[in-house]
Amino acid sequence: MYGIAGFLTGFITEGLNLMALPANIGRIDALLNPWRPVIGAAFDGYRNHVVRMASYCLLLKPCDAIEQQKIEIAACFHDIGIWTAGTLDYLPPSAAVAREYLGANALEAWSDEIARMIVTHHKLRPATDEASALVELFRKGDLVDLSIGLVKFGLPAAVVNSVKAACPNAGFHRNLCRLELGWFLKHPLNPVP
Repeated sequence: MYGIAGFLTGFITEGLNLMALPANIGRIDALLNPWRPVIGAAFDGYRNHVVRMASYCLLLKPCDAIEQQKIEIAACFHDIGIWTAGTLDYLPPSAAVAREYLGANALEAWSDEIARMIVTHHKLRPATDEASALVELFRKGDLVDLSIGLVKFGLPAAVVNSVKAACPNAGFHRNLCRLELGWFLKHPLNPVP
């Protein structure tokens, strides 16, 4: 369990590097590396987005080992449908890829919860009607990163800035804007999810 105090302690003692982030970077890399050929040139940006958003989730609320693993799995797959399905209407395809992974790794019991984390992570209003608190936590973690730290949900600016510095953007937001513009030009009546 990390939380802000644990992060700041690690940050002060370890300096500004990936080791200071609360997300399990080894697990994230193991989950994402097989997708490198599919994601292509956007891989580093997406991978860093996944690490940042998972870290924000863990800084917003200390989690036990199982909750952390669920967050990291959901984070790895939450936008992957952009590349696997070739669409910006990617929430259902992303959830399907996550379900496949969970089924192949004897984690089917987590499928519904992780799918809900993925398909609701763009909600503008709090996901308070969800049975799992992780659904709302995941939404918040993604929004902190998607907003480039403008929305913090109480995280200190220094913590958000430290996460961003430890795991650079690598063109993630620029690539999203490019994809969204291309989508809008082809589908002006069908906005992004």
